[in-house]
Amino acid sequence: MPSSVSAALMGSMSGVELLLPTRAGRRARPRLAHRLATTGVLWTAAAANAGVIVWLWLHGGGVSAVHTWGDLATSTGRLTGLLGAYFALVQVLLLARLPWLERTCGFDRLTVWHRRNGKLTLYLILAHVVLITIGYASMDRISVPSEVSRLLSSYPGMITATVGTALFIVVVVSSLVIARRRLPYEAWYAVHVTVYAAIALSWFHEVPTGNEFSASAVAADYWLSLYLATLAILVVFRVLAPLARSFGHGLRVEEVVVEGPDVVSVRIGGRRLARLDARAGQFFLWRFLSRPGRWWEAHPFSLSSAPDGRSFRITVKGVGGYTRALAGLRPGTRVVAEGPFGAFTDAVRHRDKVLLVAGGIGITPVRSLLDEMDCDLAVLYRVVRDEDVVFRDELDELALERGVPLQYVVGDHAAPGGDRLLSPEHLRELVPDVAEREVFLCGPPAMTNAIEKSVRAAGVPRRYVHVERFAL
Repeated sequence: MPSSVSAALMGSMSGVELLLPTRAGRRARPRLAHRLATTGVLWTAAAANAGVIVWLWLHGGGVSAVHTWGDLATSTGRLTGLLGAYFALVQVLLLARLPWLERTCGFDRLTVWHRRNGKLTLYLILAHVVLITIGYASMDRISVPSEVSRLLSSYPGMITATVGTALFIVVVVSSLVIARRRLPYEAWYAVHVTVYAAIALSWFHEVPTGNEFSASAVAADYWLSLYLATLAILVVFRVLAPLARSFGHGLRVEEVVVEGPDVVSVRIGGRRLARLDARAGQFFLWRFLSRPGRWWEAHPFSLSSAPDGRSFRITVKGVGGYTRALAGLRPGTRVVAEGPFGAFTDAVRHRDKVLLVAGGIGITPVRSLLDEMDCDLAVLYRVVRDEDVVFRDELDELALERGVPLQYVVGDHAAPGGDRLLSPEHLRELVPDVAEREVFLCGPPAMTNAIEKSVRAAGVPRRYVHVERFAL
């Protein structure tokens, strides 16, 4: 259902075609080169460390000491165990909130790597368990069940290793799409925190008893340095930096405004906020130190207006106990924030023509981008019901003030004819020059996946489609 603003402005969307690379394209090329160079360095460093681990395994007799089938299974099991432990540390570092890493790669890309690396880690750990058990059983000339019983009852660190493996399995299973959609964020977050316990437990099995480490002080020291470096990065960037930043800037709740059914905006003020260098479209991990409350939980919420150096605004839809409780926050409540995070910003733009697409509460970063972007803009806002629209008055006013075509696309996909909404054909009707635009798309995963396919089918190249999915 088009807004009153969009009908008068749609004609401007079919104007003069931009044929030459524009300021955005020239500005983006150095950033792209920097990102590719930095990503290359990261992959090289990760591969180099993996290479060192393989070398230590070889130096410890990984091949030269293999003479029987049992030796082969055991040696291969040791290698998969070493690599599994290493990639578990990489798993932690990928989402350790390293500012330079996040700015270079983008939080969305890091979460994809995190998910894939997590599966690889679990596969390596399970391979280690199976191969070591089979290898030891072969060398001891007993059955596999008997070997399992012997290992659990007499091998040092085996109980802790078993618990750690079980925790890894739970974390990976909880991340599968079918499980993630059914878990409350609080439960999912709590499960993922246990990965730190799993890594700590693996240490007591791996380093004190591992063949490579007991035979080589260099290998033991190298592995110890990997663990200590990971721990130091976590303490600095996940604990100390957020606390110093938040209390240094004096972050506190200034006001809470009801925007609609189950939707509230929280304005957070502080000192010298411009130094945080936040951009429209980014998000923070917010922790509200309220009593009673859930001060131990940190949730990601996007900025719903462009930062002005004096305060931040977030807008949240109540879908669980934590988000509903935000409506009861009191002014003056202290806030701890990690961030800013996210590459869903004007800084990644290549074209001077942009289409902003939001679904549901995914309007929050789109609303802030509408404040900041200085280019040829068009906006589509997808909701199931008219009452689901958030910021209608603000959006209409901004669109009218800036001359931006704004359209509300209302309807249920399950209703007759609803499957056509924001299909490639529908997109071309609403935005005739969609193929010439760079697209910024934000919303629930299922919606963004469907619209991303439509945008690509409508002729927008993959490199000009930026997606922010509201699911971590």
